[in-house]
Amino acid sequence: MSEPITVVVVDDERIIRDGLTAILGSQEGITIVGTAQDGEEAVEVCGRLKPDVVMLDIRMPRRDGLWALAELGRRALLGPGRTQALMLTTFDLDEYVDQALASGATGFLLKNSSYEELTAAVRATAAGHSALSPAVTQRIIASHLAAARQQPDNGDLARLAELTPRERDVLRLVGDGLSNAEIAGHLVVSLHTVKTHVSRMLTKTGCHSRAQAAVLARRTLD
Repeated sequence: MSEPITVVVVDDERIIRDGLTAILGSQEGITIVGTAQDGEEAVEVCGRLKPDVVMLDIRMPRRDGLWALAELGRRALLGPGRTQALMLTTFDLDEYVDQALASGATGFLLKNSSYEELTAAVRATAAGHSALSPAVTQRIIASHLAAARQQPDNGDLARLAELTPRERDVLRLVGDGLSNAEIAGHLVVSLHTVKTHVSRMLTKTGCHSRAQAAVLARRTLD
């Protein structure tokens, strides 16, 4: 049997923390290892427990979820092989989604999501997959690039130069919103091979998530 997915739940409202803990803790293969009520406490708890997934509320007093996300990244606690972040909010606003993904969040979910959606999002986030639907992910990426009017800089090109030709192919397909299984079919390789390529591509480019890699792909490979 595989190890359970360990989760830290962060929300300033106790009733929501308790509710999420009860819902997710009852699911097979998921263990709630800690909770926090603001961003500062979230960073401390995640640094100590190193969970697979941290569920971060965006709006909280003192330090919010976006601050915590950035701080986890600064402390090298975020990303593949470390903690993956799933942002929770009642506000379906692109500006929050954009900031969260740019700071390394793997997923973004509304608090009114169903129990099934919450559980599926935690499992997807733990695996390093985006908890956003491909259509939403592509809309966010397109909106981000159009608003920022970004062009590849020397740093982007240097990151790209680290990739092998096959890793560059994988980056391009991640930018197109393809899942690992779809990439495997497109390249006619095994799923294990794709996972290896994705992991190496994320490490070499310094991307914390597939969404960040997709933005890089759109900026440099289009």
